[in-house]
Amino acid sequence: MSVKYDFTGRVVLITGSGSGIGAATAVHFAQSGASVVVTGRRADKLTEVAKECLKVSPKGIKALEVAADVTNKDDMRRLVDQTIKHFGKLDILVNNAGAIHNTKPIDKDFYENYEKIMALNLNSVVYLTHICIEYLEKTKGNIINISSIGAKIAYLDMTPYCMAKCAMDMFTKCMASELATKRIRTNSVVPGMVRTDCLLAMGVSQTDSDKHFESYTNLLPVGRYGQPQDIADSILYLASDHAQYINGTFIMPDGGAVAGNVFLSDLLAKSFGEI
Repeated sequence: MSVKYDFTGRVVLITGSGSGIGAATAVHFAQSGASVVVTGRRADKLTEVAKECLKVSPKGIKALEVAADVTNKDDMRRLVDQTIKHFGKLDILVNNAGAIHNTKPIDKDFYENYEKIMALNLNSVVYLTHICIEYLEKTKGNIINISSIGAKIAYLDMTPYCMAKCAMDMFTKCMASELATKRIRTNSVVPGMVRTDCLLAMGVSQTDSDKHFESYTNLLPVGRYGQPQDIADSILYLASDHAQYINGTFIMPDGGAVAGNVFLSDLLAKSFGEI
């Protein structure tokens, strides 16, 4: 890590931590001395991440693995109960679980897709936050929500996803205000294009996924696409004592995509190419 943080004695729960940003964040926290709870739907993936956490943990703290579906309330209750039973408390909640799904408003199953996307990307965050407040109040902890630049710009064929992330950003602001008297800080990280397995999960081939991400090398002002650890760095900063005076705000590690109108320039380039 570029900055050394000390999370010794703190317990961190990270949803969607079986791969990508969540996995990188779990390892970073473990390396910084935290006790980590990893959770996702695939138990095998959680075991892999837990092994990496153990390797880097300064005191050899084993991560707690809880296979769970964030859209299932019973699973979320079990997740929180096991966290408290195992570690005795909760200091940091990272709401990272989510998924991209393409759907057009003219599709016959558009509304069904909308409901599923909202359940995963928004409703799960609201519910898990709700049931964790009593524990975060005791530790004067904090919440980090993982949003997307899809909350700032409109992606074609991804209306429900963009809506969910936009609503999450307002939820972050509301929680920062609502939970202020409990001394619980709430902030959001808003990633840009980050190379994960998200496209593969959507059924895109490895070759097409590679081409997609490589295309951003020339488009993004920083000259490269993001890596999961780029986002993990921002998450650890907001969760750390270095950010004690930051509440209800957003960090946007997007490589300059929004500021540089990258997606607009891409569309214009394609349009001119078709003339």
